[in-house]
Amino acid sequence: MLCPICKKNVTSRDDPVSPNRFFPFCSERCQLIDLGRWLGEKYQIPVKPTDEIDDPPQSELNPR
Repeated sequence: MLCPICKKNVTSRDDPVSPNRFFPFCSERCQLIDLGRWLGEKYQIPVKPTDEIDDPPQSELNPR
């Protein structure tokens, strides 16, 4: 597996030879970079804009 930040090879948390406590990142540095991106709102879930068709017409909202 590759680190999502720097693309270096990452060892598993369960690796008997050299366990990686920062998995899925290669290091604490990459883990903190990712956290900073989340906190800085660099990652966003795409949202579909609502269509005007989904909204009721104004005349239905304020009947006379």
